Amino acid sequence: MSILWLHKHFNELSTDELFTLMRARVDVFVVEQNCPYPELDDADIAADTLHLLGYQDGQLCAYARCIGKGEKVAIGRVLCVKQWRGKGLAKALMKEALSLCHSHCPERTVVLSAQTYLLDFYRSFGFQTKGEPYLEDGIEHQDMELL
Repeated sequence: MSILWLHKHFNELSTDELFTLMRARVDVFVVEQNCPYPELDDADIAADTLHLLGYQDGQLCAYARCIGKGEKVAIGRVLCVKQWRGKGLAKALMKEALSLCHSHCPERTVVLSAQTYLLDFYRSFGFQTKGEPYLEDGIEHQDMELL
């Protein structure tokens, strides 16, 4: 599997890239998870946000965003397009996201808000839980920090 990884600020995204990533995020986080909420937010356009896009044969297959937040950098909106799941792409996506965070925001602590069924997946990258689980848009989440 040969993935082309791109990272861009919001104003660098082409219209096609923006539409494709928005459609993928809505498909996963709103439709598949049956979670009606405002999926697009101000973090998408923030100057310290990078959008990470993974392409195979010209098709978006994976996405995440890295958001600088003071002394931290957060990885969020982590997704693999449905037909690409179960092929090891999520691990490749997280490795790429971590690399991007370390190069984009060196010296900052990497954090994320994980859906609790994915805690072991994120632990495999060195993340540890912080605080207690909580509901976000009806789905149980847990804050995590890379140690």
